[in-house]
Amino acid sequence: MRQMAAPSRRPPRPGPAAKGRKAGGESRPLPITRPRSYAAIDLGTNNCRLLIARPQNGELVVIDAFSRIVRLGEGLHGTGKISEAAMDRTVAALSICADKLRRRHVSLSRAVATEACRRASNGEELAERVRRETGIVLDIISAAEEARLAVLGCHNLMEPGEGPALIFDIGGGSTELMHVDVSDHDVKIHDWISVPWGVVSLTEHAPLPDDSLAGRQAAYAHMREVTREAFAAFAGRAERFAGQPLRLLGTSGTVTTLASVFLDLPRYDRRAVDGLVVPSDAMRDISRRLADASIADRAEIACIGRERADLVVAGCAILESIIDLWPAARVGVADRGIREGILRCLAMQGRDIPVTRREYRK
Repeated sequence: MRQMAAPSRRPPRPGPAAKGRKAGGESRPLPITRPRSYAAIDLGTNNCRLLIARPQNGELVVIDAFSRIVRLGEGLHGTGKISEAAMDRTVAALSICADKLRRRHVSLSRAVATEACRRASNGEELAERVRRETGIVLDIISAAEEARLAVLGCHNLMEPGEGPALIFDIGGGSTELMHVDVSDHDVKIHDWISVPWGVVSLTEHAPLPDDSLAGRQAAYAHMREVTREAFAAFAGRAERFAGQPLRLLGTSGTVTTLASVFLDLPRYDRRAVDGLVVPSDAMRDISRRLADASIADRAEIACIGRERADLVVAGCAILESIIDLWPAARVGVADRGIREGILRCLAMQGRDIPVTRREYRK
């Protein structure tokens, strides 16, 4: 964990006459004081994202944010290494993050890297380059820690109820499933799994042809089979919940993108998406329509665009496999996750906020 302290001047010791004045009556400058602020950086297989937040009235208020698609894991499935071009894109994005940390006088921060750096043979090399060129210390975290932070960041959006609850995080290089018990003040993970299939790794493993509908449908069926096999052990354990009213909450670009398509938004709007609940059948219908569409047609959809058009179908395949093993009637959507989990941990460490069901405001 990396601490970044805002520069400050030592306050003058007050004299016996009057505080804030020198012996000759000249005014002393008062010390600069700033409210505490925290920062969280999540370097994933596809995105580099930053949040900076400040405690206010018992909640964390986001004061700055940054997100950039860096495609860190591009080509990793075939080579086992992070490419130089991907490193360059990532360092450029993290340099912007470092500048924001300085300008916002962040007092405590943590930067984590996930599946791409875990899997790559040169992940530590990237971390050292980032430290040298930006000053940011990257913590390459385990899949278990990734799951824990995702749950901490989004569990307060789980639908109320008594039924078994599952949180999932579809990333660029991996997907985590967490069976949780959620209360107003705490969350406990009962069971979890991490599989090495995310939107980037699955797309590279099973490319979607663009020349025919039949080819796209066959490739999508293959994606579904790959993810179904990867989740098989967890699915077997989930069978004991058959017939119960299941609850399901997702955090990731896949569910927020599909939620935007469901709402037919002209542009992405976090306020409309974060906390939305979508019927599972609607998620399936959107997933299959996107899988059938050409990449050009997907790119024309406002909240997908060119940057997500080639990756969104893999996310759809993973999502459908999750709904298969956890057939909840609805899917909750969270535009929050690892970064908010980090901020929550930092704020609790600083004893600045209580733990409440809704403690992040943007």
